[in-house]
Amino acid sequence: MTRYFAAAALQLCGAMARVAGWRPDDFWAATPADVAAVLGGWADDGGDSGIDRDALAAMMEAFPDGG
Repeated sequence: MTRYFAAAALQLCGAMARVAGWRPDDFWAATPADVAAVLGGWADDGGDSGIDRDALAAMMEAFPDGG
């Protein structure tokens, strides 16, 4: 489980760097609500429901990690 969390956190950190220009310190200081607020613009539903699993997967596919 720890390995899965670390890999997912690294991918999300990289996505936030590309999408929002965040540095690692910005990412680790952010709350999940901060991340959701930034990524909410990717949701196609027009609401403010945040980002769902499919939208996050699409973003991760569009912007894959180099590692």
